[in-house]
Amino acid sequence: MEILDAVFLVAVIMFSAVIHELMHGVAANKLGDPTARLMGRLTLNPLVHLDAFGSVILPLVLVLTNSSILFGWAKPVPYNPFNLRPGRWSEAIVAGAGPFSNLVIALLGGAVIRLGILPSGLNDVVFLIVIVNVMLFLFNLIPVPPLDGSKVLSAVLPRSASIVYSGWRTRMEYNPFMGMGIVLVIILFLGDAFGGLVYGIAHLITGV
Repeated sequence: MEILDAVFLVAVIMFSAVIHELMHGVAANKLGDPTARLMGRLTLNPLVHLDAFGSVILPLVLVLTNSSILFGWAKPVPYNPFNLRPGRWSEAIVAGAGPFSNLVIALLGGAVIRLGILPSGLNDVVFLIVIVNVMLFLFNLIPVPPLDGSKVLSAVLPRSASIVYSGWRTRMEYNPFMGMGIVLVIILFLGDAFGGLVYGIAHLITGV
């Protein structure tokens, strides 16, 4: 891959991750927790959100090695769950706001392509944006802490199963490296299948 293409892809991952984290903070603020707002994290300024390894180094390595999976992360937006409105869905809404924002970006990109309002060359650029955001959407919904999907699943499960799962999730959150290790193992064994799913959904969204 040419260096300019690599830089562009890394930039797409960076800004998509920034929007992802920003929306966590927006959702928490709407649900009663001002932590992210008071810390100046409700901004699109990438310098506030970027993580050197997760936002730059890792995406660049994945891009330059032609990995079938492209992902990254920004600095997690802090929030205090005890400030959120009572209810089992509040924390799930905050967690789900990040992946949902990536899905919205992908859908908007798909709409632009389907409307045919851009030259064909730019459609290829938008298609890459769709792919990256579909990948971030699916990746972050893997129900293993510290990924967002673990908090969403806790709210979706029946109460008895949720109690058991939430206990495991809480223990895993004290050791996030173990959780990310599990995620990396999943990626190593299912990377090609995951990449195929991402491209399949991207083609479905864009119609190309």
